[in-house]
Amino acid sequence: MEFEGPGIVVDHAFHGEGDLVVTLLTLEGLRRGLAKGGASRRQEAIWQVGNILAARWTARLPEQLGAYSAELVRPAAALAMQQPESLAVLRAACQLAAQALPEREHAPESFKGLLRLLAGIDISGFALAELCRWELVLLRELGFGLDFSSSAGGNDRLAYVSPRTGRAVTLSEAGEWVDRLLPLPEFLLGEGKPDPRGCLAALRLTGHFLTRDVFGVRHRPLSPARQALYERLSLRLEEKDGGDA
Repeated sequence: MEFEGPGIVVDHAFHGEGDLVVTLLTLEGLRRGLAKGGASRRQEAIWQVGNILAARWTARLPEQLGAYSAELVRPAAALAMQQPESLAVLRAACQLAAQALPEREHAPESFKGLLRLLAGIDISGFALAELCRWELVLLRELGFGLDFSSSAGGNDRLAYVSPRTGRAVTLSEAGEWVDRLLPLPEFLLGEGKPDPRGCLAALRLTGHFLTRDVFGVRHRPLSPARQALYERLSLRLEEKDGGDA
């Protein structure tokens, strides 16, 4: 058995003294394999979480762990080190992919979306908003897509999402239920530019459905790196509000 193509390192774990068990997200889904010597000085830079690789996986039988060899295409992990927020986004996205997606099941849209995010990880102001958009793709590919298809006219607009159904509702539809609804940032609808507050609202929105529908059914919490990113952004905005007061 053999697979060859682009892959994203979403997780790795030490195996023995110098090897790694590496999890890549590919067009064919998550796939684990043994990287012999992956923890060595010569190879460790290749297998950093977030890196984009040209990978080859081989095994005698499809159910075996198999072995990886790879060439580094884009050192996203090193590029993200330049900006703390970008590094936090990279860790959150990769951990989310590793924990949310089923192994060896095709997830082409999640792969393409994460590839786009990591390709621009060093662009200032890009990664956080792109993570929010990617989480919508991830939810949809896992079968829990949100419904933004409701129509709005005149001065009315889609502004909230029902936390129960995942359907977007307009300002006029919200009515007295507004306090029970999740705000829908305009940039998720392709309108306006994302800002930190909009991204925080988007992370709250997608986080609700990831927690309930993806992780909750497995009796597990939302991935720690994703929770930490939300808390980091929330604290930053609270401190800004305090400084402006």
